[in-house]
Amino acid sequence: MIPKVDTDEKGILKDITCFALDMDGTVYLGDRWIDGAKEFLEAITHAGKKYVFLTNNSSKNPQAYMEKLGRMGLKTDREQIVTSGMAAIDYLKHHFPKKKVYLLGNDLLKAEFEEEGIWLEEKEPEVVVTGFDNTLTYEKMCRVCDLVREGLPYIATHPDYNCPTKKGYVPDIGAIHAFIHASAFRYPDHVIGKPNGDIMDYLSQRAGADKEHTAMVGDRLYTDVAAGVNNGYRGILVLSGEAGMEDVEASEVIPHLIFSSVKEMIPYI
Repeated sequence: MIPKVDTDEKGILKDITCFALDMDGTVYLGDRWIDGAKEFLEAITHAGKKYVFLTNNSSKNPQAYMEKLGRMGLKTDREQIVTSGMAAIDYLKHHFPKKKVYLLGNDLLKAEFEEEGIWLEEKEPEVVVTGFDNTLTYEKMCRVCDLVREGLPYIATHPDYNCPTKKGYVPDIGAIHAFIHASAFRYPDHVIGKPNGDIMDYLSQRAGADKEHTAMVGDRLYTDVAAGVNNGYRGILVLSGEAGMEDVEASEVIPHLIFSSVKEMIPYI
C-alpha cells in the first residue's frame, strides 16, 4: 500500500537514529540547497541523531564533497561521506586482496584507490573495476573492453545510467557498461552501489548504525528507495528530484514513507 504524502502515521521517523541521505535531488540541486534542507539537517542534530551522505557518484572523492558542502555553508567530516568508490575499495580488500586492478576512472578515483592501498596496474591487471569516468577516452574504452573480453573479474562501482547536472543529465557508468557489453559481450560480474547490498552493508559498518533504525532517503525509487527497502533499512522517497507519484504508482518498490521534500520530514523526527 502506497503511503500518504507528507505524513508519518506510524511514527517511523521517531525510531530512526541515523539518516542516510542521497545528495543531488534530495538535499540540493546543483549548488543550491533544496528549500528547508539545511533546517532538516539541523533538526536531525538537535534531536540527537546523525546523518550521513550516501552517493553512487564515484567520480568525486569524499574530500570533493566536503569542499562542495563547505562552499554551501555546511561543515562536514570525512566520516559523514560514503561513496560507491569507497564501498568498492572495501569490497576489493575483502574479495580480491593484493590483486592488481585496472581502474576505469578519473584521477580523483585513482588517487582514492591508491591511498587505500589498492594496487593499480595498466599492463597486466588481475581485476577490472569500472567507475564513473568523466575523463573517458576511446583509448580507455578499447583497453577496458580488451580486458573484459579476456575474462578478468569485472566489478563496477554503481549501476546508474545517467548523472544529473545543472544542464540536465550526462551519461553515467551504466552507459559505459552498455558500450562494453556491445563490444565484449559482458556486463559487470558484481555491482557495488545502490540499490545493491554491498554499499548498504558498508554504510552500516562505517556509520556504526543499526539497519532497522537507519533511513535511506532519496529521490530515486530504483536506487535510493530500493537500497533501503531491499536491505533491511527504511526507504523514504522525496519528490524534490527525479521521481514523482506517477512513478511510485508504477513501481514494484514501495517506500515506507513519501514526502514532498526533506523539509516536510522535520516535524516527525
